[in-house]
This record gives sequence, C-alpha cells and structure tokens, in this order.
Amino acid sequence: MIALMTHGSRDAFRALASQHLSPQETEKWIGLLRPGVRLEVAAGMDDVVGRLGGLPALPIASQWPAWEGHGPLSFIASIDCARLPKASLDIDLPEAGTLLFFYFDGQLDDGEALVLAEDRASWAGARVLHVAADEKVAEREAPAGLEPYPAVQLTARAQMTATEPWHPRVRDAFAPGAPLGNRYDHPVCAQDFLDALWEFGGEAGHQIGGHAHSVQNPVEIEVAEAVLDGEVPWHDPRLSEETDNWVLLAQFDSEDTADMMWGDAGVLYWLIRPQDLAERRFERAMFTWQCG
Repeated sequence: MIALMTHGSRDAFRALASQHLSPQETEKWIGLLRPGVRLEVAAGMDDVVGRLGGLPALPIASQWPAWEGHGPLSFIASIDCARLPKASLDIDLPEAGTLLFFYFDGQLDDGEALVLAEDRASWAGARVLHVAADEKVAEREAPAGLEPYPAVQLTARAQMTATEPWHPRVRDAFAPGAPLGNRYDHPVCAQDFLDALWEFGGEAGHQIGGHAHSVQNPVEIEVAEAVLDGEVPWHDPRLSEETDNWVLLAQFDSEDTADMMWGDAGVLYWLIRPQDLAERRFERAMFTWQCG
C-alpha cells in the first residue's frame, strides 16, 4: 500500500475531499478524522513538550527496562503529559507525569533479535512507562553497550489526522463487509483521491494520539492479529472487532537529527486499548514497527 497524507487542518481535508467526493461522502469522510498531536523538532522559542533520545529520568527505585535474555532497551523518547495540548485529543492521557518509550534497537546484538508484534516472546523488547509527576526520579546513565541517541527537543502542534480508506473504520463507513485491508469499489479508494492525498504530504512524523500513519497495512490490524495469535483469518469478523479495540498512543519516525533510523526509514508504533489507557495500564500497550 502507498503511504498517504495523514495530518492537516479540518478545512484542508474538507477542501481536498470535496474535489473528489460528493458533499455527503465528504462529510462522512471528515467525520472519520481524529485529532492528534504532531511532534516536531523544536526551534527558537517553541514550547518544548518532550524529546527524542538523551537519557531518561527514572524513578529512584526502578530498574532500567530490559528484555530478559537479550539485554537493556534503548531509550527512544520522553513526553511531558502536562505540556501536551491534551484538550485537542480524543484519548485519555494522564494530566501530568512523563511517558518514557524504550525499544530493543539491535545495538547489543547487531540486529539479530527483532521485536515483532507477531512474536509474543519478543514483546518485552518494547516498553512504555508512565512516571508520575510526584515520583522521585534521577537521570540514569545508559547501560554498558548502549550508545544513547542524541537529545532532540520536541514541540507540539494539534492537527486532525486521516487514515487509509482500507482501514476497518473507514471501510465500515463506506463499504461494510468489504475485504479487510484491501481497496473496494468506492470513490474514497479511487486512484485520483489517493493521489491527491499522497501529493498533500506523506511523511509519517512523530505523533501522539490520532490515526497512525501506517507505512504498510494499518498497524491496528497487525496488533489485532498478534493478540489473536495469528489464528483468525482476515475475512473473520473477529479480526475487525479486535482491530477496533486499539488506538494509537504514540509513533516515532526515523529522525536524522537524533540519529534514529528504524529499518528502511521506518516508524515505531505503540498502541493501547482505551480502557487500559484510562486505567494507566501502560504495560499492556502493544508495539509494532513498519518500514518501506
């Protein structure tokens, strides 16, 4: 599948869609947009909401996250929940505290062990932690063998996000029962509409909430397949139902300024069930990654 434009203002999305869809179809498509927070490299007087790389501030009594049998995870990003424009989101993020993202990036074994959604044994290779605002923390040095990524400060911008026409939520709105993850006979899947979305701008970028920018098929399908142990075929409605249980928590793109490259210019994704998010059960978040 081709990567499509996934972020912009509601007015920009409506103007684009109205050139290719009927007024009724345009409004239905606009209704499927979700608010997200784009994270961009901060410059000048930008408000800083987090950073890529650097060293994490961990609770005094906690251990550096590790994958048993493989070693410690690399620190990817830190997000200050209190500084995010949470009112612009439709997911229940904590009001305060810090989200820390860790991933086994292959530094310790030259990429031999891969963290894959479909491999339960590898799930410990990616973690997200929430450190409460009142916890005593200290910045930790990276464990032996890990080279920290350069620290890059991030600023935030609230935008609307779109997803692929073959995403189950869009498919169910326009072509219920169409094959999961495939194009179907409707103008939202027409090549001219897809080309227009592509030309608008197709970079994945870093993001909190909203629709994920999937490099391949929708990441929600990958996660749903994984939690169902790959035993449910794509035509089974249980897979669509499970897909609908997951929302994007965060995605982190490859980033030159932080020396981050995930495969072939890929993206790291953390997804979570809304109920687990509301209960702050971040240990239940699921990870996957995609590249071109």
